[in-house]
Amino acid sequence: MAKLYLVPTPIGNLEDMTFRAIRILKEADLILAEDTRTSGKLLKHFEIETQMMSHHMHNEHKMTERIVARIQSGETVALISDAGTPAISDPGFLLSRACVQAGVEIECLPGATAFVPALVNSGLPNDKFVFEGFLPVKKGRQTRLLLLAEETRTMIFYESPHKLLKTLAHFSEYFGADRQVSVSRELTKMFEETKRGTVEEVLKYFTENTLKGEIVVVVEGKK
Repeated sequence: MAKLYLVPTPIGNLEDMTFRAIRILKEADLILAEDTRTSGKLLKHFEIETQMMSHHMHNEHKMTERIVARIQSGETVALISDAGTPAISDPGFLLSRACVQAGVEIECLPGATAFVPALVNSGLPNDKFVFEGFLPVKKGRQTRLLLLAEETRTMIFYESPHKLLKTLAHFSEYFGADRQVSVSRELTKMFEETKRGTVEEVLKYFTENTLKGEIVVVVEGKK
């Protein structure tokens, strides 16, 4: 039966690709990829020759209806992002919602997602947590931080290297310099690193050390 598959891909280490993910990508009629150049390297490594089409934040609105129609006509479509699970701070939600509304079957495979290992190895409570993704860059940022200052659950954020210091400084301002935080970067890769401590300590560390790679920040909730 034709359906939409959401297929997680490794966040760095190719050994984290599952056997099932490889099979689904080989059997699909079409693979939707966030960046065909990035995904092309992954598909080549696993000898996957399925046709690819770009599906990213700049074209997903106009493509969604067409993709749903293709699945309804009998095609099996697999959606992948550059890394991790589709729709987690990546394209995928709009298409998934459209499929649900159209009665098209969806199946999401389990697999790599950056925030899970970052949370588990942070040493912070993980029985209850809230995933915030990327904070607003400008508009709404202060409002969001003021709201999160009262959050009692562990908080998880994604951040880019060139914005981390600014974000940590804002955490110090709104949450307090002594709030516990864990910053993980380059997860599953050769230079994977996790730095834990107070916001003040971690900010000082990354001010003095070079920042590269994708970053997950885990922050203690308000006590």
